[in-house]
Amino acid sequence: MVLKRMDNVGIVVEDLESTIDFFLELGLELEGRAKIEGEWAGRVTGLGDQHVEVAMMRTPDGHSRLELSRFLRPAVVADHRNAPVNALGYLRAMFTVDNVDDTLERLRTRGAELVGEVVQYKDVYRLCYIRGPEGLLIGLAQELG
Repeated sequence: MVLKRMDNVGIVVEDLESTIDFFLELGLELEGRAKIEGEWAGRVTGLGDQHVEVAMMRTPDGHSRLELSRFLRPAVVADHRNAPVNALGYLRAMFTVDNVDDTLERLRTRGAELVGEVVQYKDVYRLCYIRGPEGLLIGLAQELG
């Protein structure tokens, strides 16, 4: 087997601090922060000389990571935050939580808004989508039974 694991999913944001706070409230842990800059980094991304602030968030089980990035240089060139869920290339992250209702209540204090409604899929899950900081689309799933 060549593939070992998925290391992380990256999201570019404007307000790194409030986005970190939102994901801390959701239950992720801040694994670390760093500034990534220079020509070497731009060779990986194809952006040339870049300067990025990065925060790595880890799920409580330690298996998944979310990399939050704020680009200082070069400037952001596109904005997909308000695209609908069926937009090509759009990113949605789904998290399993203990209690969807409790999680929604806590995240609403951080600006989260319910997209549709909380629905139950058979006797398996309660699910919903929310818009988090900067309009990011987040899925919440509560396992039943």
